[in-house]
Amino acid sequence: MQSLRALLQFTTILPLGKPADYECFAKRSWLYPAAGYVTGGIAALPGLIAWYLGFENSAVIAAISLALAVFISGANHFDGLLDFGDGLMAHGSREKRIRAMTDRTTGAGALALGIMVVLISYSALSSMTVLQIAFAVFIAEIFGKLAMAFLSALGKPFHDGIQKFIYDRSKKRFCLYAALLTLPLFLLPGKICVGAGFLSALAAAAVLLLLARKLFGGVNGDVTGAGNELTRMAVLLVAAVILTSA
Repeated sequence: MQSLRALLQFTTILPLGKPADYECFAKRSWLYPAAGYVTGGIAALPGLIAWYLGFENSAVIAAISLALAVFISGANHFDGLLDFGDGLMAHGSREKRIRAMTDRTTGAGALALGIMVVLISYSALSSMTVLQIAFAVFIAEIFGKLAMAFLSALGKPFHDGIQKFIYDRSKKRFCLYAALLTLPLFLLPGKICVGAGFLSALAAAAVLLLLARKLFGGVNGDVTGAGNELTRMAVLLVAAVILTSA
């Protein structure tokens, strides 16, 4: 329980009492998808409530669901996405890219990537029915956390920080444990979407690992946080294609 509480205190703004020992989670970073069940369940509520009440405005529910997913995390992972955007779009040497990613300013790269991810995610969600929005945002949150588990276990850090703290306490087998936590999703209707979402999470994590190693020489907390946002976007986009083509 201490590990789960530490995980949720790190990934959400839920009031969970006295801060837990973060090392309890760091030694069990494979638990990341468990947080996705919580954040995804909360973000799915607007769609479920709208479906129950007969409210069919997908555009409104898409905006609320996406906003809730970002809000419940305290925009922590979104902040990582913005920092990653600055590093990704910076010009020059590896050192300049790292400096752009880790400084306290928000540049054009951050704004550009943030806007792109939000627009694509919102467009994907708004193309669905309200019930499909609830389903899609639920699985997208879980697979976003799966990508974070992969990045935490496999992403060799390029400097001291939160990524190094978790990486040093993780094992490669944690990737398997994290993947097993997503298996209950295959009991839901829409197994094609779930399978496609799982593959999207694997692909997003792999691309980010390769990109981070090439551009920065490794992974940091910003890259891992960006993994959640980019994977959510990818899963929502794939789900939209599958669900609206049926």
